[in-house]
Amino acid sequence: MQLQSLIEEIHYFRIPVSELEDSVRWYTECLGFKLRRMTEELAVVELNAGPLLILVKADSDSRGHFTRNGEFEFAVGFTSPNIQRLRESLIESGVEVDDMKEEDGHFFFHFFDPSGNKLQAHW
Repeated sequence: MQLQSLIEEIHYFRIPVSELEDSVRWYTECLGFKLRRMTEELAVVELNAGPLLILVKADSDSRGHFTRNGEFEFAVGFTSPNIQRLRESLIESGVEVDDMKEEDGHFFFHFFDPSGNKLQAHW
């Protein structure tokens, strides 16, 4: 018998950032998030749908990803119906962007925010 979950949804993800103001600017200008609230310690940004993203001012060596076999693995993935245009826009903005990959009709690429957090976009 499977237990009925008492948890309804994922409300937010926290991502460590080294420079809060720069990160807020990047997430709003490069990715189109809306700033909902900001303090000296953190900023809450949001898209039209999905969980909130909380940018937390952290130590400069903190990252929101992990390693596997010595390689960085992303922890947060974004959906984009216009993934090629998103990738081009990030490149035009000087963002570190990996090559587009495709697996069984699923397109994705990885990129890094100004604090060095590895992220993924897919469609």
